[in-house]
Amino acid sequence: MARFLACGDSALTVELGQGISPEINARVTALTALITEARLPGVRELVPAYCSLTVQYDSSLTSHTQLTAALTELCRHLDGPAAAAGTLVELPVLYGGFCGQDLDFVAQNAGLSPEQVIQIHSQTDYLIYMLGFTPGFPYLGGMDGRIAAPRLQTPRVRIPAGSVGIAGEQTGVYPIASPGGWQIIGRTPLRLFDPQREQPFLLSAGQRVRFVPIDEAEYRRLGGSDEAC
Repeated sequence: MARFLACGDSALTVELGQGISPEINARVTALTALITEARLPGVRELVPAYCSLTVQYDSSLTSHTQLTAALTELCRHLDGPAAAAGTLVELPVLYGGFCGQDLDFVAQNAGLSPEQVIQIHSQTDYLIYMLGFTPGFPYLGGMDGRIAAPRLQTPRVRIPAGSVGIAGEQTGVYPIASPGGWQIIGRTPLRLFDPQREQPFLLSAGQRVRFVPIDEAEYRRLGGSDEAC
């Protein structure tokens, strides 16, 4: 059962469940696609989250009542067959060294070797629940709890773009250079966010991510930077 919550006079949030689960998030992804295909009058932007979708609209072209009615009808189509798994995106990662100075700590904290941490981290297909925090930052689900690690007690002033980190039982990738408190275990040379591209974001909600270990030669061939934290 969907809940419709007003967010001021030009947005509303559709709640499709409570908590974090792949099943609820799949409904969010499906509703996002349905709204995009329907081209509802006045809809300006869609912001998917873990279990909800915020719809921003032009109040001069549609009203809260009209939009709620249209979305209610679209939500009826969410009870059909489950959607197929999202596109798989492989991210090459150079683990450890100047790209992942916290890999040894994460391994020691888990009672594992660095090689075991890399193996565990790279053997999972992670679901992208949503993007947020900074432009293009993917909130990923599915990390193995064996390699969970606490946040840094003192955040770093600058984390290089592409850095792959762990905080608690979550893993993520910094799309731009920014402050951060996650344990950094590697870095991808790919640009997750580039405002000059036709599609600025490399990743999107509903996709899956797989981290692929690479060596330093491949990292440099793909344009990886030498910047350290």
